[in-house]
Amino acid sequence: MFSLFKYLKKYKFLILLIFFLIFVQSMMELLLPTIMSKVVDEGILNSDMKIISIQGLKMLGVVIVAIIVSLFSILLSSVVSVKFGQEIRRRVFIKVQGFSSKEIDKFGVASLITRTTNDITQVQNVTLLILRMMILGPMMAIGGLIVSMYKDIKLATILLISIPILLIVVFLIGSRAIKIFSKIQKKLDKVNLISRENLTGIRVIRAFNAEKFQMNRFEDVNNTLTNTQLFNQRCFSILSPVMNLVMQSLTLGIYFIGAYLIIDAGMVGKINLFSDMIVFSSYGMQVIMSFLMLAMIFMMWPRAKVSAKRINEVLETEESIKDGEDNFKTDEVGTVEFKNVSFKYPDADEYLLKNISF
Repeated sequence: MFSLFKYLKKYKFLILLIFFLIFVQSMMELLLPTIMSKVVDEGILNSDMKIISIQGLKMLGVVIVAIIVSLFSILLSSVVSVKFGQEIRRRVFIKVQGFSSKEIDKFGVASLITRTTNDITQVQNVTLLILRMMILGPMMAIGGLIVSMYKDIKLATILLISIPILLIVVFLIGSRAIKIFSKIQKKLDKVNLISRENLTGIRVIRAFNAEKFQMNRFEDVNNTLTNTQLFNQRCFSILSPVMNLVMQSLTLGIYFIGAYLIIDAGMVGKINLFSDMIVFSSYGMQVIMSFLMLAMIFMMWPRAKVSAKRINEVLETEESIKDGEDNFKTDEVGTVEFKNVSFKYPDADEYLLKNISF
């Protein structure tokens, strides 16, 4: 997968700009709960509408900035990922143009079609997610953890318990999925192969009244692909309820521990703890959502990794027959000359033709 990222070098300026925009977006989103705490501490508790109005305007300004930079980062990420896919598709197409029958037979026409279309699309989609969520997720997670631990270390222990649970579940699902995705792409090759054979040979099939045989043949590979996909989706379906369970348990834990802290605190401390509890709940949700973003990448990464491997197999294949360079000039027209030419099939022990000159 990483070997394909060398084709992103020409877009390094746009990628740096995306990094900057996402950094600004994450800072704006991390700033919102802090402003909200000021609304509670200085505005609502003191019944000061002026402070509430000022902080409300600040929140509105922060949200507007976050929306603007988010739109620009999404636009640039889409442009870079689509151009990246276009570049890989162009290189694969040019590479296949130089293949001889030996290389074509090695991969198969149906497999080459899948590698040029579906596999490149998988890599392109994961690149888009990386440019968006792989940057935003860690920024939000690290920033949220730092601020929440600064607010209250006791409440932060809930996050330190929740995060490892999520990481373990995502790792177990991802390690299982990568084996399944390699099978899916091969089964997709088989579906493309049978579909292509059916379309190109439709007249022969009808002439020999073989429609039922072809339908049964297609149904077999189609059902196999469907069952593999269903098994894969069942594995990933575990992730959603686990994420919801952790998020709801996190909220419940924050209010549960916060309630005990508020009971033991003095009057001033109760007010500050109540404000911190609201802010901490917001930061906790941001941290969990950040890990949810990373989980989405981790879910798509195995299939993209398999697709990238299949693309690299095409790009790294050496042609058995290479075209010569047209770097000579001649006055002769329509002349073909053989000098000491020998030929044998790739797996043959002896040459069929030896030292042919004419």
